[in-house]
Amino acid sequence: QVQLVESGGGLVQPGGSLRLSCAASGNVASLDTMDWYRQAPGKQREWVATDTNRGSANYADSVKGRFTISRDNARGTVYLQMSSLKPEDSAVYFCRAWTYAGSFWGQGTQVTVSS
Repeated sequence: QVQLVESGGGLVQPGGSLRLSCAASGNVASLDTMDWYRQAPGKQREWVATDTNRGSANYADSVKGRFTISRDNARGTVYLQMSSLKPEDSAVYFCRAWTYAGSFWGQGTQVTVSS
């Protein structure tokens, strides 16, 4: 079992930056791929970024070049550095962790981009 807690969300002006964190607890040694997703009001949850735990990362086209995913395996934490934020980036951001037992989700953190 893995528990995930996201943090770092908040209100930021367009063009600003935020860094989200997702801290894992429990069987952190079993963590494999970790993802970030987001869900805006009235929309489906969408994939944002993936850290494969094999030295590579993938990004949705909408965030490529602006967001960076990284992880600290010693801390069991994955980060999402978000820059050049746009109002359309406003959403609840969730992290998802994959292990041999399946996937686990955090509760989400709200990001609002507004002037």
